[in-house]
Amino acid sequence: GMPVDADLVFDVRCLPNPYWKADLRNLSGKDPEVAEYLGGQADVEEMFEDIFSYLNKWLPRFAASNRSYVTIAVGCTGGHHRSVYLAERLGTALKQTLKNIQVRHRDLE
Repeated sequence: GMPVDADLVFDVRCLPNPYWKADLRNLSGKDPEVAEYLGGQADVEEMFEDIFSYLNKWLPRFAASNRSYVTIAVGCTGGHHRSVYLAERLGTALKQTLKNIQVRHRDLE
């Protein structure tokens, strides 16, 4: 279900699901094989760019208004492939310009 403590939620269930590829099913979005598969999908790249652009623009404004933290959730059906891949990529990209970015995966633990 949707996390109750999230300030922003991005639903990525519309993206191609590696779960339906037998060789990727038991892996996660942290695995290179899944990253290669998802990274090669035009819709995944477009979703990443849209979310990154939004966060890169608006997170500094949240910080400027004295918000001490913002919790961002990225969700998909199983919480193992698409959301993990995108959360990892977003975290890496946002760390280039923002401080104290933490990435956690609720459904991998």
